[in-house]
Amino acid sequence: MEHGGRSAHVGAIRAVAALGDDVRRRLYDFARAERRPVSRDEAASAVGISRKLAAFHLDKLVEAGLLHFRFLQAAEARVGRPPKMYAPTDNDITVSIPARRPELLADILAHAVLTGDEPASVRAAAARVAHQRGVAATSQTARTRGGRIGAERAMRLTEEALADYGFEPYRDGACTRLRNCPFHPLARDLPELVCRLNQDFVRGVLDGLGSTTVEAVLSPAAGECCVEIRPTR
Repeated sequence: MEHGGRSAHVGAIRAVAALGDDVRRRLYDFARAERRPVSRDEAASAVGISRKLAAFHLDKLVEAGLLHFRFLQAAEARVGRPPKMYAPTDNDITVSIPARRPELLADILAHAVLTGDEPASVRAAAARVAHQRGVAATSQTARTRGGRIGAERAMRLTEEALADYGFEPYRDGACTRLRNCPFHPLARDLPELVCRLNQDFVRGVLDGLGSTTVEAVLSPAAGECCVEIRPTR
């Protein structure tokens, strides 16, 4: 392994180790869920610890590369020293021992889909497989729980399924948004392919539940997955 790769690997291990502390994990989860910079006071209140202890752990998360901070601008702050405001970084943290690079294979296959001799047919095959994987994610749930799948129940079960895959769903009014795209940075580099496959996967999740009361639509938002789940119109 080259030196740069080794350094990145060590950094990733340190980042994961930082989340081994329960308080730090809860602080990190809070910062991600808020979707805006948070203060030490807000973080302390959210997890039920003192401001001093929150400051210590938040700064440790910064050192680990999981959070970054800025000082509140003078115009925004009250009298006194501007407070630190913390937010998650965009770093992707992966630890694999021994080293594994599935993202490299994913990148190769994604570019092959777009540049092959028959890209339309290959895209159709990829869409079909993505849908099938989505169906498989929830078909067992539909069989065991039974009953009619209304809009609210479909939303809740879909959120549970997508949370297991790392999408970090949250409610936004009547809709469900997905805070995280598990396929980033492929989605950033190849949105025309990956975002459609995301949508096909989520549609499969809904079809696996047997739901016709909600739908998966493309609704891109900065820093989030491009798919939104909303009641059928």
